[in-house]
Amino acid sequence: MSMLQNPILRGFNPDPNIVRVNNDYYIATSTFEWFGGVQIHHSTDLVNWRVIGQALNTVEQLDMRGVPDSCGVWAAQLSYNNGRFYLVYTNVKSFDGPYKDTPNYFVSTTDITGNWSQATYLNSSGFDPSIFHDDDGKSYLLNMLVDHRNNALFGGIVMQELCLKTNKLIGDVKPIFSGTELGCTEGPHILKRGDYYYLITAEGGTGYEHCISVARAKNVFGPYQVHPHNPVITAAHEPSNTLQKCGHGDFFQTQTGDWYTVFLTSRPLTERGRCITGRETGIEQIIWKDDGWPYAKHTNKAPRIHVPVEGLTLNPQPQPTTHIDFSKDDLTVDFQSLRMPMCKSWVYKNTQKASLTLVGKESLSSLHQQSFIARRVQAHHTVSSTCVDFAPSSFQQMAGLVCYYNTAHYYYLHISGGDVGDETTPRYLNIISCDKYQTSTPVAPLLLKTNKPVYLKADFNGAQLQFYYATEKNCWIKFGPVLDGSILSDDYVQQSPQGYRPCFTGAFVGMACQDLSGRNKEAHYSFFNYDEPSGE
Repeated sequence: MSMLQNPILRGFNPDPNIVRVNNDYYIATSTFEWFGGVQIHHSTDLVNWRVIGQALNTVEQLDMRGVPDSCGVWAAQLSYNNGRFYLVYTNVKSFDGPYKDTPNYFVSTTDITGNWSQATYLNSSGFDPSIFHDDDGKSYLLNMLVDHRNNALFGGIVMQELCLKTNKLIGDVKPIFSGTELGCTEGPHILKRGDYYYLITAEGGTGYEHCISVARAKNVFGPYQVHPHNPVITAAHEPSNTLQKCGHGDFFQTQTGDWYTVFLTSRPLTERGRCITGRETGIEQIIWKDDGWPYAKHTNKAPRIHVPVEGLTLNPQPQPTTHIDFSKDDLTVDFQSLRMPMCKSWVYKNTQKASLTLVGKESLSSLHQQSFIARRVQAHHTVSSTCVDFAPSSFQQMAGLVCYYNTAHYYYLHISGGDVGDETTPRYLNIISCDKYQTSTPVAPLLLKTNKPVYLKADFNGAQLQFYYATEKNCWIKFGPVLDGSILSDDYVQQSPQGYRPCFTGAFVGMACQDLSGRNKEAHYSFFNYDEPSGE
């Protein structure tokens, strides 16, 4: 017997669903405005996981230009049928006000590590789509129905037959489940076991009341009877449980016959506090009792940190390096861009400079074209550093290290230039603090007296974020005050007076370059290092 440790997918990996193909397990998680779309994770033992790529890698598959924060790819679902993988997803275009624009698409492939097909449009009636392949050869599309009347939003679960020969929806759209008193019914998945179809849904919202609910029927279209002891998984009754916000899950069976659920979870810094690592993925054991219903095996509905796994041989997975030397290394799969794919017009390996070069584009407030690449913050204590060679000629040109939640909330340790036309071209080190779209500078700009590359570091420890700089390697100097890193969380953003919603991602850290003059000034990064001192 081995033991897995939750969360198995740390740092912003929400809305999991899982597929087993023989001895291989694949989990798909949502990426929202981060490109490429949909993280695909692989394991053979449920203990050791690695990202094998993002499925949506072209603008034809995923056009997110202009989508608001926390829109884009929602709750993608991976399925497998007759030797082919199917991935269905929503590309949310807008979510403010009563009306939601939620087009749903699917792509497919026979090789999950290879290229996926072009996207096929399905419908726009709601979000969180999934495909159920029945044992009679028919397939069905499910999704949550958006009801804009009286700002209701959650209109239940609807289903329609999907013909995989023509890639078209056929027949009538049928409502199959209106949800329970827990409310906010979304994230539908169906599995068939014995004589019953089991409908698994996320309910209770995405916060501390989040949960997994189950209903069943003998006909795929219902009527569905609600589990007598709903919800099956939740931490709503356990405020001190390490894993919180538990819900939005999927059930699966191992090749040894055991049952588990993957589920969304978060780790707050304090009891029911803020979660800088965002919404993550965990696993818990499920059993089926004589009444034909699934239950959490350990009797408490709140998931555990350590969960036993029997009958599977441990198989450690190679992990991306945490130190990238750009003179010889490429970016790892950990790094993503915002809304647009990485392309050589704005990010490329520069052999002459032995660096990764970013070409300055739009501001960090842009919803279109940012020159910004970043990776997830996956632990409560991280230290990230880089070195940038940057020669700005204007205050409109900036490059440096960013700790980021969204376009309205970030901290930016950066180098910029002086006044336009200043022949001395001074360089300044500064911090931009952005909170609810309001920017401030928590420290006076520092005139850099050298033209050499500058080392930059962010020590992100719980809610405390401290920046450092150096002009000589490892000779770190604190820069600026201790900042409140906890504002880089769903919890803080959702509490903003303006109510910026939706808020579904997590903290990132990475490298950026802006040229607001439009002259495409370049910044050259020699390395990027990411450490987790606490060893979470």
